[in-house]
Amino acid sequence: MNDKVVLGKLPTGVPGLDTLLGGGLTEFSFNVIAGAPGSCKTTLAHQIMFSLVGQHRKALFFTVIGEPPLKMLRYQQQYSFFDIDKVGSMIRYVNLSDDLKNDGFSGVLSRILNEVADFQPSLIFVDSFKSVVHTAKSGNEGIADIQQFVQTLGIQLATWEATTFLIGEYPNAESEASPIFTVADGLISLSQSLHENYVVRKIRIVKMRGQAHLDGLHTFRINDDGLRVYPRVLQPSRSEQSTRMDVKAPRVTMGNTELDAMLCGGLPRGYSLLVAGPSGSGKTVLATTFLAEGAKNGEHGLIASLERSIAQAMTSPLAELVRSGQITVMENRSLGLSVEEVVDNLLHAIDMHQTKRLVIDSLSTLELVIAPEFRHNFLEAMYRMVANLTARGVTVLITTEPAAQYGETKFVSSDKAFLTDAVIALRFFESDGDLKRMIMVPKVRGCVHSTEIRQFTITDDGLVIGNTLRGYQNLFSGEATKKPPVVDEK
Repeated sequence: MNDKVVLGKLPTGVPGLDTLLGGGLTEFSFNVIAGAPGSCKTTLAHQIMFSLVGQHRKALFFTVIGEPPLKMLRYQQQYSFFDIDKVGSMIRYVNLSDDLKNDGFSGVLSRILNEVADFQPSLIFVDSFKSVVHTAKSGNEGIADIQQFVQTLGIQLATWEATTFLIGEYPNAESEASPIFTVADGLISLSQSLHENYVVRKIRIVKMRGQAHLDGLHTFRINDDGLRVYPRVLQPSRSEQSTRMDVKAPRVTMGNTELDAMLCGGLPRGYSLLVAGPSGSGKTVLATTFLAEGAKNGEHGLIASLERSIAQAMTSPLAELVRSGQITVMENRSLGLSVEEVVDNLLHAIDMHQTKRLVIDSLSTLELVIAPEFRHNFLEAMYRMVANLTARGVTVLITTEPAAQYGETKFVSSDKAFLTDAVIALRFFESDGDLKRMIMVPKVRGCVHSTEIRQFTITDDGLVIGNTLRGYQNLFSGEATKKPPVVDEK
């Protein structure tokens, strides 16, 4: 006989938050939403409340010394989750200011329990609970009063089988010594930080009894729909990804026969490809050809343009594919983003359009548009981005501009080469007084790719790849290389 108690889970209605919580809020739990003023505590509480209330689940929202209910409702009505038809019949607002002023803890406790008995809610919110605590007497007697009040409130509300939320201004909820945090089953901490003129909002699940929640800080943003949380996780691979590293996996053609041959038949579907080269070397031409080839094969393409090069370089055929909906251009107009926000926007567009090919232009610009504090862990963030995108079965092409000079033969920064499954390097070289281009494939995982260094030109039809280079001159020194590039005779 299995006597194990199964905890019910309540979906919060806040995108991304259930992932942090380990599947949702525990039903009948006693929770604290903590944070400094302006950290979106009240908005989070309302978003959860309006998502959960219904014909068989009512809510009581108690206010103390904070905003009066009418003022609070005026601002909460601006969010899309607010439903005025639920107020009154399913949601009741009660102000406890007079009870606190006249009768202290006992008056507040008595009023809460009377309202609970009368309305019989499944959800209870007290905002701001710290206002109640401020009435405590000084010394040990005050602390004992708080502990008794919190414990009595928790026991009584648990008897009513209600899920409870205490909302308070606790800027350092992770470290504050408070009996409230001891009694609470769950503790959600909200914060915001200012760094180089950018404000970043973060959420942390400090405590959640009985379930495996995600640790650490995760960013969130507030918009017309309320809060949206961006968990720092790797998306699970879909079934089609089980063959990603199989050398016999279906190939994605690049739109160039010679380049496909260098990639041993094309790029395996679901791979990530880094195209590295200096400005003007042909990265955008290669990327647009890749998308046009996909459209010809019935594969929807998505351009995530973080700079204007793709849009400005659109040839008439590519522009027509955009107008027809075969390719979608997603341009960025925001600064101070987290990488999780960028990935979330991309995944939403991929799922909406059933995208098969994605171009990100460029990795170099992405590092500039994200908030400064995320640049310190840029490579870790890029690893999560690439893993989450390819987990959708999408073939991803990312352009980047290495710091190397025009004439250097360095393929790509060693700290970025590991991010993707394949790398194509484009470079300039000097020959007989002319500036010319070369292309090479330093890396394709699970594939015996070409090691040739080949010259190419750019025409109206795209890249035209020519002969293997047996020797070339350094652009700046003018000295011929002593050895030709390694050539794979096979």
